[in-house]
Order: sequence, then C-alpha cells, then structure tokens
Amino acid sequence: MQQKEKIPPERPPVVAGRFYPSSDIELKKEIDELFEKVSKQKLFKISDDEEIVALIAPHAGYMFSGTVAASAFLPLKGKKNIKRIFLIGSSHNTWFDRASIYFSGKYVTPLGKINVDRDVAKYLMDNNNIFTYLPEAHGPEHSLEVQLPFLQYLLGNTFTIVPILLGAHSKETPQMVGKALEPYLTPENLFVVSTDLSHYPAYNDAIKVDKMTIDAVCSNKPEELLNQLKTNDQLNIFNLSTSMCGWTAVLSLVYLTTNKESINYRPVLYQNSGDIPLYGDKSRVVGYQSVVVTKKKPGDNRGIHLTEEEQKHLFQIARDSISAKLSIQDSDSLDENEISDSLQQHYGVFVSIYYKNDLRGCIGRIETSDPLYQSVQSIAVSAAFNDTRFKSITKDEIQDVSIEISVLTPLKKISSIEEIIPGKHGILIRKDYRSGTYLPQVATKTGWNAKELVEHCAREKAGINDGEWKDADIYTYEALIFSDNE
Repeated sequence: MQQKEKIPPERPPVVAGRFYPSSDIELKKEIDELFEKVSKQKLFKISDDEEIVALIAPHAGYMFSGTVAASAFLPLKGKKNIKRIFLIGSSHNTWFDRASIYFSGKYVTPLGKINVDRDVAKYLMDNNNIFTYLPEAHGPEHSLEVQLPFLQYLLGNTFTIVPILLGAHSKETPQMVGKALEPYLTPENLFVVSTDLSHYPAYNDAIKVDKMTIDAVCSNKPEELLNQLKTNDQLNIFNLSTSMCGWTAVLSLVYLTTNKESINYRPVLYQNSGDIPLYGDKSRVVGYQSVVVTKKKPGDNRGIHLTEEEQKHLFQIARDSISAKLSIQDSDSLDENEISDSLQQHYGVFVSIYYKNDLRGCIGRIETSDPLYQSVQSIAVSAAFNDTRFKSITKDEIQDVSIEISVLTPLKKISSIEEIIPGKHGILIRKDYRSGTYLPQVATKTGWNAKELVEHCAREKAGINDGEWKDADIYTYEALIFSDNE
C-alpha cells in the first residue's frame, strides 16, 4: 500500500491579536485605513521608466509603525508581475550561525495561506553553504510575519515567498546572502527587508541618528553603512541600544544591489514612536523608516525630463532660499501639495551662482537621499554663501544674480575612459578616501578630451597624483542643465 506524501507543516501566525488584528475583517479594515492615510500624503511615486526591486519596512505593531509600513507597500498597488517575494529579516529570538530559509509548506495569516517556494529554497540551500533550515528560528519571529498582511491585501495570495532569517551578527553572512540572491534580482521577484531603526533614545536623538543611518543605507554602499553603524555606537547617545535592529538584513540587500547600474534607494516616510498619539513618550522611542528601491527599466536612456514649469519652480525655490538668508524676505515653508512628482525624485544636483556672468559659487551633491526640491533649497544657499573660493553674495548684488541648476542622472561605473563622451558625461573619480567630480559642461567650456578631463579632475579635484587615476574608480553621469538667464 503506497504511503501518502506527508503534508509539510504550516507556520501559524504568532503575533496576530497583538501586533495586528486577529480577525480578517478587522485586519483588512485597519490596513485599508493605513493605506488611505498615506495615500493622502504627498509621497513620491514610481515613474513609468522604473520598476520596484525591493522595499525596506518596519516590523513593530501596526499601532506604532503601521503608517510607515503602509507607505513602503503602497507603490505595489496594481502590480501584476510579482511572482516571488524574498522576505529577509534578522532574528530577534534565536542566535545561530548562517541564515535560515523556512522550507516547510506555508506561512499563515488571518488573510490566508501563502506558499513557500520550496524549489527556490531547496536550490539555495543545496548550492550555498550560508543557508540552513531552522524552523525553531522562524516559529516565534515576528519581523517577517507582519509584512505579509500588507502584501496579501495588495496582491492577494498569488505569490510565493522565500522567508530568510539571519542569525549571526557579522558582515560576512550578509555578504554571502547578497551574493547568493543576486541571480534573482529580476522583475518577477521582490525583496522585502524588515527592520526598525534606533531603539530607545530620546525623540530628537532618534531623528538625528536615524537620518544618518538611512543616508548610509541609501548610499547603496556596504562599507558606508557599516562605518555609519560603527560611528553611531561611538556617539554615546544616551539609551541608544541599537541604531538598526535588522542591520544584517538591510546589509544583505545593500550587498545585493551595490554596483548595479540604475539602482536607486528612495526614503519614503520617517516616524518614531514618539509621533504616535496613543504612545507619545518622547523620552524613549523607536525609529521607523520606509524605503523603496527602484531600478531603471531596460532601454531607458537615463535621461531626466523636467517641464519648463518645473524648472521655473526650482529657480524660484533657489532664489527664495537665498533671499531668505539675506533677510530680504521671510523664509516660507514650502507647500508640498504644490510640488510635482518629478521634483520629489531623488536626483543628484549642483547649483551654480553667477553675478554679472562671473561664477560666484558652485556646490552640489552627486548622490542624496533628499527630494530634488529640498536639495535645491539647501544647496542654493551653500553655493551663494559657503563656497570658500568666492565672496558671498550680498543684498546689493542679488538683483544681478543668475542661477544655473544641473540635475544629475545616477552614477554609472565605467571600465575604460574611452566610454566617456566629453560634454555629455560628467565624471566622478574615487580612490580610497579621495574623490572629485567635473560636471558635463566643464569639458564643453575647456575643450578637454576624455583623458585630459580625467587627468585634470584627478589632480585638481580629487588630489590624486598623475597616473594614480588609472587605479581609481571612475563613474559617469549625465545632467539636465538649465539657467534662469536663458
């Protein structure tokens, strides 16, 4: 008599009724209210030439972090192509070497059952020593479970999951996990990473340290994130027990995406528990941040498109911020409802200040986690008053000042300077702790060829000796350049 195949056990919900409602009706109602709340806020939208590859979402109870979590998942609304979701978290309950993939049947929530992709799980375990299967690690863990109702609400139960928990606190495990998952960085897959930020500092301390941590995450550079976490520990912030409880999970994602062309990390919404009306204790808080990671779709020319009205709006923001610094006018807070979606994207930007056609300041950021309009607002002031090469702009001069704005595409690492097209490409050179950049218009004004552009940038901007640039990392970018005197 043939034996029936044993049905794999199901992983039941363990925080339903505590972190979120245990009733499917009440749970749907709460998620619906959270999505409605965040949809009314002016958060950035995914453009038609981008696809979502990953999300970073918090994992506290919905009464604490639900709004921030909803802001991470909302861009998935209407997505039909997601077949498989990799859930990545750091274990809160079990210390173990390596990373554990849940290999048994299904994860269960009040909204239904979700199949584990056992084929992918088995392949990863068979071909990578970093993975193991420890069901006891997944049993009590909440960090992956709380993400699922949001996904089920938006996508139904049509996708499969690969639940991964990291149990070791070392950079080697995330590095190996990121490498193993690299083949799955494709449009039909989504990576959902679970973490909260600072634990238990005072309200204002949390805002400060969480901003630095998220900026490091959004750099998409593993060493920068590791260095920032180390720096946070050395700041001696009172009652800060950790600045990111799921740092190994986030680091796995950064190892997965670093050096990948056209990947962008977009911070969406930040709050901490001190912002929650029912809690409100600002002396001891936990930080929450949502991040959406996007990738340019194949065939995109990496160009940036701003309408004439959007360009005028940036000029007005720049000029108003300079005038406010000179006390010519009050510093009015910007109405975010009047900011277009394009101006809320996270582009690098440079602002150049000219007085009667003479350069009087040029400052910018190649990469930033701030929306474009906020970057222009702060950088315009820095260019007008903080560029130490020039005298600051005065009240008497402001009427004759013109502004040039250069909005930058994401960096593209090149393997040969022959890839540089002078006049089209700006360049960034990095070697160890030294770096320097030239905007595309520099080659146009000087007439330098690619080799001359690199040599001048290395020597004059990065402080790299002649010939040493051959061992440096070189990146190109393009720029949309516009001036208010045109």
